[in-house]
Amino acid sequence: MLKILKDILAKQYSHPSKIFVISLIIIVFLMGYIFRGCLTPSHMNNEPKTMAEQTPPQKQIWTCSMHPQIKQPEPGKCPLCGMDLIPMPTMETMDHDIHSDKQMMDDNTLITLSPKAQKLIEAQISPVERKPVSFELRLFGKIKYDETSVSYITAWMPGRIDRLFIDYTGKVVKKGDPMVLLYSPELVTSQSELIQAKMTLQKISDSQDFKYTAMQTVEAAREKLRLWGLTEKQIHNIEKSGKTTDKVTIYAPMSGTVIKKEAIEGMYVQTGTKIYTMADLSNIWVMLDAYETDIPWLLKGQKVKISTEAYPGEIFEGKISFIDPFLNKKTRTVKVRVNVSNPKRKLKPDMFAHAFISVSVSAHGKVLTGSDMPDLPLVIPASAPLITGKRAVVYVKVPNKKGVYEGREVVLGPRAGNYYVVLKGLSQDEMVVTNGNFRIDSAMQVLGKPSMMSHGNGKVMEGHQNH
Repeated sequence: MLKILKDILAKQYSHPSKIFVISLIIIVFLMGYIFRGCLTPSHMNNEPKTMAEQTPPQKQIWTCSMHPQIKQPEPGKCPLCGMDLIPMPTMETMDHDIHSDKQMMDDNTLITLSPKAQKLIEAQISPVERKPVSFELRLFGKIKYDETSVSYITAWMPGRIDRLFIDYTGKVVKKGDPMVLLYSPELVTSQSELIQAKMTLQKISDSQDFKYTAMQTVEAAREKLRLWGLTEKQIHNIEKSGKTTDKVTIYAPMSGTVIKKEAIEGMYVQTGTKIYTMADLSNIWVMLDAYETDIPWLLKGQKVKISTEAYPGEIFEGKISFIDPFLNKKTRTVKVRVNVSNPKRKLKPDMFAHAFISVSVSAHGKVLTGSDMPDLPLVIPASAPLITGKRAVVYVKVPNKKGVYEGREVVLGPRAGNYYVVLKGLSQDEMVVTNGNFRIDSAMQVLGKPSMMSHGNGKVMEGHQNH
């Protein structure tokens, strides 16, 4: 086309300068035409574009509800747990379902739920309140005999056992009952000394010095027989009859039950040889195992109720008399001793026992005793806090803001039954989420805000890196 125009102009205008000017005009005209054709109508429009026109649509990502680190471009199964993947919320859906208030979005600890999200989460709330809290602590253990009531029946002199009046283990003995008939030749010599000293004392009547010496000799002979286990009545009978015997009966020094028979008839024994082991079962010990978490609730003198499998429905009462200062390294428990009265001997050693201890909690999260002021503890339901290691997070409903919740880190005391004692972080009459808090926390994690798995910086823990 340019060539044709050039030929025409060359015929009409043969002068070179005229030809150059005309060619330049034609070239400028053609360039303007070409550039105008390249422009689209949208470029010619001076109106600004909307956000939807400026931002390309986001591609749908699929993730696992239990392992948020899993992200795939299409639906399927989680490679870690096998659960069905769910669509990951995009910024558009999160803005619509979670954030309904731009001012609330600016606070990193707040989350606002739309009516649709509120129905899905089904959050339930309960008040933070001060109230008397008590619970029943349950422990298990075994019944043992009272070690302070254990005694031994021993031979107080060398000799031979001619007869055992108690010939089996488990027999109940009363104080003063005969236990052993012991033959001892040495007993005859001691009795003869007492008889001779008694006769000498009776013959002396004039000299006071000789009479005093004879009385001392008689008392020494009596004491020797006492040390060999003879009673005052036996010694008196020897003095009265003036006759010696080579056998002596050993009587029970206390009431109790024979828990072990150490000797048999015809056995020769030495001084101090054990013949019986006895224990008084009218008072017994219940040895309970308390775990480390139970130790703060135990005090010496606490009342304890005891039940056994042998007597269902029957309750025995006792008091804590001792708490072991050492922890068993194998079982991680502490022994707790309870003294229980057992007048009818129903409770037997080595029976299994269930203990029930009623514990009232003070305002400082400790056992409430009679001397403490009746300060009521600040408590929340046990389902409210999300506890991970050393941290505890609760979600508090923001007053006068529908669907708005605040994530807050709190300091908890010990758990008391269905409640946790709150030491720091909450005030009375605030409303905490008791059901649906895990769902709210999941939404906080998706948004990268502080949650139970992220501490302040919004960084989400991705599953198993600390395992």
